[in-house]
Amino acid sequence: MGGMNLYQTVSDTETVLRDGTIKLHGPAAFEGMRKAGRLAAEILDAMVDLVKPGVTTAQIDDVVRQMTLDGGAVPATLGYRGFAHSCCTSLNNVICHGIPGDRALKDGDIINIDVTPLLDGWHGDSSRMYLVGDVPLKARRLVDVTYECLMIGIEKARPGARLGDIGAAIQAHAEKHRLGVVREFCGHGLGRLFHDAPEVVHAARAGTGPELKPGMFFTIEPMINLGKPGVRMMDDGWTAVTRDRSLSAQFEHSIGITEDGCEIFTASPKGLDRPPY
Repeated sequence: MGGMNLYQTVSDTETVLRDGTIKLHGPAAFEGMRKAGRLAAEILDAMVDLVKPGVTTAQIDDVVRQMTLDGGAVPATLGYRGFAHSCCTSLNNVICHGIPGDRALKDGDIINIDVTPLLDGWHGDSSRMYLVGDVPLKARRLVDVTYECLMIGIEKARPGARLGDIGAAIQAHAEKHRLGVVREFCGHGLGRLFHDAPEVVHAARAGTGPELKPGMFFTIEPMINLGKPGVRMMDDGWTAVTRDRSLSAQFEHSIGITEDGCEIFTASPKGLDRPPY
C-alpha cells in the first residue's frame, strides 16, 4: 500500500470521496444508518404480502419505489449507472441485479428483492429471499443455508477480526452443504456512498484482509448457488445468472462495527428476516 493510510475517520457532515480508504464513522452516522436501514427493512417486510403467484416484478418495483418515496427517501438504484428501477428482482437462477419487468411470479419460484433507500444522505442496503407458493425442498434448503451463511458471517464481524474471517466462515458453511459460493460479486463499504471500500468477499482465508475497526460500515451479502459458483452475464449488462443454470439465493444486511461486535442496521422490525414468513 506504499504507506498509504487504509482507514479514514470521517465527520458526519463532510463530503466523502471514493478514494480507497475505509471510512470510520461516529455516533451520528450510526443514527443515520439506523434510520435508512430500518426503512429498507420495512420495505422488505411489506414484500411478504405482495410476493405471490401472478404478481409481476414490475409491480414489486412500483411498490418499492412508492414506499421509498413515502418514507422520505429516494431509491439509490434509480438512475445508478443507467439502471432504471427502484430495486433488483432476482428470480431462480439469477444471482443478482435482476431487472424488474413483466415476468409474473409462478408457483415454486424463489426471488431475491434488493432495496437501497437513500435517506437523509445515508444508504440502507438490504435484500431477502421470498418463496412463491409451494417451493421445492432443495430450493428451500438453498435459501435456508444462504441465510445461515449471512448470519455466520455477521457473527465474525467484530473489532480485531479480519475481513477474511467473514468470507472464510461463509465459504466453509456453504461448501459443507455442497453449495457454490459466487466470487464475482461481493459486499461493500457504504454510508454516504452507495459503494465504497472495503470489498467484502464471501470466499476467503481466515486471518487475511483489513482489520475490522469500530465505525466501519459495510454489507455482507453472500450469493450461494445450488450448483457450481460460475457466473454468466446477460446482454443487458446487469443480470448475472448461474453458468450451470442452477438456482441461486442471496441475503444482505448492512452492518456497523461497534466497540464489542456489530450492529445490524437492516434487521426486520417484525422479525421477518428469513422465510417462511
